[in-house]
Amino acid sequence: MEKKDPGVKQGDKLLKMHGKFDRGPVGFKSHIVEQEGEIMAIATRDVVSVPPTTTIMGAVEKMTGCGFRRLPVTDAGTKKLRGIFTSGDIINLLGGGDKYRLVQVKHRGNLIAAVNESVRAIMTQKPETLPDTAKIADATGIIVHKRIGGIPVVDEGDVLTGIVTERDVMGVLAAEKSRFAVGDIMTGSLRVTGPDCTIGEATRDMTKFRFRRLPVVSDDVLYGMITATDIMRYLGSREVFSRLSTGDIGEVMGLPVRTLITGDLFTITPDKSINVAAREMLEKNIGALPVIKDTRLVGLVTEFDLVRAFAQG
Repeated sequence: MEKKDPGVKQGDKLLKMHGKFDRGPVGFKSHIVEQEGEIMAIATRDVVSVPPTTTIMGAVEKMTGCGFRRLPVTDAGTKKLRGIFTSGDIINLLGGGDKYRLVQVKHRGNLIAAVNESVRAIMTQKPETLPDTAKIADATGIIVHKRIGGIPVVDEGDVLTGIVTERDVMGVLAAEKSRFAVGDIMTGSLRVTGPDCTIGEATRDMTKFRFRRLPVVSDDVLYGMITATDIMRYLGSREVFSRLSTGDIGEVMGLPVRTLITGDLFTITPDKSINVAAREMLEKNIGALPVIKDTRLVGLVTEFDLVRAFAQG
């Protein structure tokens, strides 16, 4: 789950404090200590959640409607955190991961039956959390070392009080000028796919290599990006069910990925500062930028890459 309202947060006020981030390059440890502050200043407080009895399809529709990639699962009455459901769980379910057993074994390949199971069947139970007294440095450490993109915040009674994402943390850290250029931190050895690759093949690649997105390339030219959110949106739009006649998952996974690629494609060059990349991602509300040099795709830079780089100084 991500922010419901992208308006100004308390944490934004930190960015306007004169001199607070004007310290020049420093080491990772000292850097994050200097960023200490209430995690609730940058977390989204008005968190949308669903009870564990919500169907997988209901959770997907909620995330699609709200534009979220993550959805905390809480008890309906107490709001105690029971788990978290993400777009990655859907990719795992569709792409042959361990959660695919729900489709293949329990429902013998019937996708409709599988997505009408409760969300507790595939959610992550006992997710990584932060106390509401945590520091921004604590969130940075979890994101960098455990590669978790969204962390629920709970009080002493495990009641959900907020959620903080790598985008929230990146927004704060990016206020300080970095010595790195995009080319210094990007992923250069990319796994890509083609526009006629099927959704089934793309989800299997995403599951196997634990990617949230794949650049789509045709004749050495960047065609677009296919993301876990695009595939979840395909399921949440119910378009997928119009293609089903028997309910078998194979009927909907043969669609080429080019049919899911929509919207503008934003790119960056390797010589740009990572501050510029962070600003572009925040302004465009995107999680990654393909890196282009001499009209060729040479890399990919993500929110995670930027948080890790900014944390290093």
